[in-house]
Amino acid sequence: MPKKYQPFDCRGLKTYSLHDRPSKVTVADFARPLPPGATIGDFIASLPRQLAGAEFPDLVADLVAVHRAGRPLLLGMGAHVIKVGLNPIIIDLLERGIITGLAMNGAGIIHDAEIAMAGRTSEDVAAVLDEGAFGAARETGEEINRAIKRGAEQGLGLGEAVGDWLLAADFPHNRLSLLATARRLGVPLTVHVALGTDIIHIHPAADGAAIGQTSLQDFRLFCSQVADLEGGAYLNLGSAVLLPEVFLKALTLVRNQGHPVRCFTTANFDFIRHYRTMTNVVNRPTATGGRGYNLIGHHELMIPLLAAALIDALTALPGR
Repeated sequence: MPKKYQPFDCRGLKTYSLHDRPSKVTVADFARPLPPGATIGDFIASLPRQLAGAEFPDLVADLVAVHRAGRPLLLGMGAHVIKVGLNPIIIDLLERGIITGLAMNGAGIIHDAEIAMAGRTSEDVAAVLDEGAFGAARETGEEINRAIKRGAEQGLGLGEAVGDWLLAADFPHNRLSLLATARRLGVPLTVHVALGTDIIHIHPAADGAAIGQTSLQDFRLFCSQVADLEGGAYLNLGSAVLLPEVFLKALTLVRNQGHPVRCFTTANFDFIRHYRTMTNVVNRPTATGGRGYNLIGHHELMIPLLAAALIDALTALPGR
């Protein structure tokens, strides 16, 4: 026979005063409505001091301290950041000297170069995949591969090679190109390629030796920047696998060679939580010092907000 239960008798519950109990939320942490004419700084200060509302202002303060101390602020990014129209935001941070180095995957150079050449990018894959036309744009495949091969012959890294090609060609939208801008400003921009992942690899002009040589050189250049990251910051924008893996390998190499990169800031921005970004960017690198942040939200909202908050904090009047 199954045991027969009766409703539990709660009359003996031991209670305590709400006023004596520790609480994780208080009215002091609540958001504040903004008055008309409020600034970005006012908006950040008005956020609730809970979860991302507490972490985002802390990250901004950390990045402001990095910049004012003259330490590096490196940005690793996936190509989606370009596709949602954020090149002007990143270019502004480059020109202000806030971002000191860029790293991108192979797709990044494709979308960035197409923006420079034609002012447009991102084809409708579903509409053309059935007929095998995806990735077959002639200028994209031929010109970028030719630039990479020429760069290999000149001993350049991949980012340098494509940046030089864009500047030499003087394309109509170069002002909106990360590669052209970084090369013009002398800011290191490295490109980290996984062979077979990018549309330019299906073109007959693709030279595996040249791609490998220039991308490996970029990895070593990226390692030199990571070696100088103590007291600095590394931001990962929208790369779920490739850049987090590259960053972790660079970090272990420089630590292996005796560089004391132990205390610095990391942050990951993406639409959803990923294993590699949490472990390889947010948690593992900062386990011995510094702080890692993970902020979830749409790039087209979060990255302009971060940039605006940084610029506002860096240009605010003393005592404001």
